[in-house]
Order: sequence, then structure tokens, then C-alpha cells
Amino acid sequence: MNRADMLHRLEEAKDEPWDVVVIGGGATGLGVALDSASRGYRTVLLERDDFAKGTSSRSTKLVHGGVRYLQEGDVGLVREALYERGLLLKNAPHLVHKENFIIPLYTRWKALWYMMGLTVYDLLSGRASFGPSRLISRQEVIRRLPGIFKKRLRGGVIYLDGQFNDARLAINLAQTAVEQGALVINHIEVTQLFKNAGGAVCGVRAVDRTSGRFFDIFGRAVVNATGVFVDEVLQMDNPGAAPQVRPSQGVHLVLEQSFLGQEDALLIPKTEDGRVLFGVPWEGKLLVGTTDTPLNTHSAEPRALEEEVSFILRTAGQYFEKAPGRSDVLSVFAGLRPLAAPKNGDTSTKEISRSHKIIRSPSGLVTITGGKWTTYRRMAEDTVDEVIRVAGLEVRACVTHELGIHGAGGAAGADAAAKPVTGAAGAPPAAKPAKGVATGPGSLPRDHLSLYGSDRPAIEALQRQHPAWGALLDPRLPFTGAEVVWAVRSEEALTVEDVLARRVRALFLDARAAIAMAPAVAELMATELGKDEAWKQGEVAAFTTLAKGYLLG
Repeated sequence: MNRADMLHRLEEAKDEPWDVVVIGGGATGLGVALDSASRGYRTVLLERDDFAKGTSSRSTKLVHGGVRYLQEGDVGLVREALYERGLLLKNAPHLVHKENFIIPLYTRWKALWYMMGLTVYDLLSGRASFGPSRLISRQEVIRRLPGIFKKRLRGGVIYLDGQFNDARLAINLAQTAVEQGALVINHIEVTQLFKNAGGAVCGVRAVDRTSGRFFDIFGRAVVNATGVFVDEVLQMDNPGAAPQVRPSQGVHLVLEQSFLGQEDALLIPKTEDGRVLFGVPWEGKLLVGTTDTPLNTHSAEPRALEEEVSFILRTAGQYFEKAPGRSDVLSVFAGLRPLAAPKNGDTSTKEISRSHKIIRSPSGLVTITGGKWTTYRRMAEDTVDEVIRVAGLEVRACVTHELGIHGAGGAAGADAAAKPVTGAAGAPPAAKPAKGVATGPGSLPRDHLSLYGSDRPAIEALQRQHPAWGALLDPRLPFTGAEVVWAVRSEEALTVEDVLARRVRALFLDARAAIAMAPAVAELMATELGKDEAWKQGEVAAFTTLAKGYLLG
């Protein structure tokens, strides 16, 4: 997946209309592009910034049915999400794995209540069940979560759900869409919708933000899959249109994994404001969140509010033996959920449906809003079905239920039940399997390179060809120069931010380490992209400014 090649192919195709033009390169847009292309429709996707730049890289990293939604009585949404959870584990086993979640019990009477709910949760998953929930003793809770607050602890409930790397899945979806025949291009902004004499949308004008070059792209259908920005595209179509999205902000703090444990996750079932909070091991760190704060504005780089940070630290301090402080936070990031706008002035995001919504404008513009990562595939299927009706395309069945995601061929095991384990900081990248790690057909060493699945051998080949590329970019994180080169050559990375925020997750794991890596990353990228010293300095400065927003002052 090379961006220069994508632009060349876009230019070559300028005189032939596309079947489907997708605006937006997050989970939803990428899912739509993949579904459309895999059905055989000529498809192009345009992303203003970078793939998963917004909400889709800022999730809690969970593939789940939504225990909270079950509590709210949304059984249909939970059942749908649990089915999709099973498909994700099957189709992207290099990125999705099973995770144990533990609810600590400080009063015995709640055990029956939680077990009743989780038993229903298990039953709703049917044949796609990850395994039964069960009660565990106080001793087992402490063994699994040694950092848990132990005073008055009586025991716990353990259940299974899924975890994944969101931005890596987005990149792999883009690669899969390309393999199915789509053009998928980042850093290209749609600035105008074209309409025919009858007022129907028939294409877009887009500008390549790296060169300033404009492209007029015509298609039989246009899909607006821009997340919290859907209203901006709807305004292009119909100035003065009523808002369809109400953004809700979710904030996460990243701590050292030692605050809680090594393998298992914590679910705090009810916080002071009635929500849930997770403490999830992720890529060798501990991800704690999230919040649900209604906002009236949105941006590509939302920032955590002070009250959100305080809420997470305060709540974690009630359940961790060692209460975390501001100085312990390695990175803080915020994401905006594109929830359907509430009716009748209701401002509570808890009352806004998490299910997706498809809007067909009089012009024929198809807009998809709402939903969540776990159900991206179903959202895409429903959207393309609507596109077929709107544009009069030849009816073709969805095939993504059985379609493996790029990289799946090199996943470590068919059910991906074992977690990837990040190597110790400062350790060289593992060229050989560590002792005790399964090897052989269908199995790979489970360090962070396992996230690349079937692309892993190509990255290891780069390390062998250029030993300097095998060195760690910073001793605090396991990423190497070979991954930077691979990101530019095969994953359309154009900026230092693209690499450090989304191709590798350094910015989200440890913002200070990411800042320290930036000069080396810029140097490698400049060589690959043919950029000069001024470009390198500009990229380092821009990324440093951005990354400081992920630190608590």
C-alpha cells in the first residue's frame, strides 16, 4: 500500500466514474471501502488526515459486546456486538485476543447480581462465546491483580472479552481494501460535493494536502463516513441541515503496568457517576478509562478536561493498592464518540443510542453515524446495502463475514487466545523465539512484532539487511527503525505523527519517549521520502508540540 502509487492510479482513473466514493478513513469508512470493494464495486476512499487519526485510534482497545449496554437493557445491540466480536477474533487473530476481566467484590451480596448479568452476556454470545464467567476467590483475585486494593476484598467475578490494537486494525483494513481493488488515500481532503442537473450527488472535489493538487472524482454513490465530522459534509450537501451528531468525549490515562498486574484486566462496574471504568493491560502498559463527557464542539485533537483526569485518578486510587498520581501518567489521550444527536434537548450521553444510524439525504448522499469499533463490519454491510439501493448498483452479497484481514495469515494461533507480550524495555528485537513460546506452523513469537502478522517476516528482513534499523528507537519502548521504514513503504505514513501515533503506538504509550524518538524517525522518513533538513526540523517541531498535549503539566 504505497501512497504515490495510489495517487497515480487515481489520476489514471479520472475519466471513469467510480461506483462508490467514501469520505473518511476511520473504522467506519475503511469498513465501508472494504465491504464495497470485496463485493466487486469500484471503490475509492479519501481521508483528510491519516487513517484512524480521530476516534478510531483513541478507543479503550476493547472488542466487546458491552456489559454496560446489557445493564441498560439494549439486548439487541449486545447480541450483535458479541457476534461481531467472534468474527473479529477469527478474521484478525494477529490483532484481536481474548482477555480476562475481573470485577472485584468488596461485598458478597453483589456476586449473585454480577453473575446473573454475565451469565446472560455469555448466553447472548451463543457459539461465539469466549468462555463462561465464574466466581473466583480473594486469593485468586490478588494473584491475578496484585496491585488491587486488598482491604475488605472478598473475591471477584471473572469473564472473558476481547482486546485489540485499534490503529493497527485500521491500517490492516486499509491494506485489505486495497487488496480487494480499492484505492485508499490519506492526507487528501474533500472540499466540495458535485451534483448533477437533477440535484443528485455525483462526486467530490478533493485536495492533496501534501502538494495542493486538486482532484475531481466522480462516482455513482458518495458515502459520508466522517465520524464526528459528518455534519460538516452534510452542510456541503445541504447548508443549514440539522446536526446529526452529538460528540461525547472519552479520556484515557496510561500508566506503568505494575500498578495493577501483568495479564488480566480490571472492570470497576459502577463509579461515582454511575458509569464503568476499565484498567486494561495494553502493549506493556496499563490503560485506564474512560469518561463520557458531552461536548458542543469537536476537533481533530481533543484534549482531556481537568475534571476528567481527576475523576480517573480518583477512581483508580480507590481500587489500586498504590494510588496513581499525575506524575505517574505516561500519556493522556481523548477521543470523541460520534453519537447520534439526542432529541428533545436531552443532554445525557447515557441516553443516546450506541447503535449506528444510516441517513439517506434527498441528494442521494449516504451518511453513517454512531456505532463502535466492534460492530464496524456490520455497519459497513448495512451502509453498502443502502448504497446499492440508492445508486441502483447491481445487487451483490456481502462477503466480509469470512474475509481475513491483512496480516491474519501470520497470526499466532487460530483462536488468538494468548496475549502478545511486549518485551522488556531495552531488550533488542527478538529475531528468535524466546524459551517457552510456541513455534511452528501458524505460530509466531508473541512480542510486539506479532501485531504485524504475516508482514512480520518482511520487517525482520529489513532488520537483517540494515542492522542499524533493528536498534530500538528509545529504550523505553520496543519499536525499531525497520518499522518506520515499513510504515513509509507499505502503510502510507507521511508524517512523524503518522508513525509514532498510529503505525507504532509510541505517542499513546509514553509521550516523553515518543518525543525522544522523533528526530530518529524524521531522519529515517526523510531518506525514504526524499525530504530535506528543513522538513525534518519542521516535522520534529510539529510532533513535539502535538505530543506535549499528551502530557499532564
